[in-house]
Amino acid sequence: MESPDTLSQVMARLRQQGYTDDLNRHADNPLWLDPEAYRIDTAYRFEGPTNPDDESILYALSSVKYGSKGVLVNGYGLAADAVTAAIEAKLTRWPAT
Repeated sequence: MESPDTLSQVMARLRQQGYTDDLNRHADNPLWLDPEAYRIDTAYRFEGPTNPDDESILYALSSVKYGSKGVLVNGYGLAADAVTAAIEAKLTRWPAT
């Protein structure tokens, strides 16, 4: 996991690298229907300067099956969304272990 600047700066940098799909919850999003088809290319953890509730994690994801590269954001620790966390648990780590 890399140590980035801000969430928005990293998202902008990832967009330049081709991670243009918003993989957060959407009804027609293949990530939510087939999470095993995606792999985590990179993950970034952000910590709030004064409040642990401000922690979040950003995943750069790709899928050969869907020809997709995009980002998924979730809270970290107590701030984590349970549904997103369940999807995260099904993602393949890269490189695969």
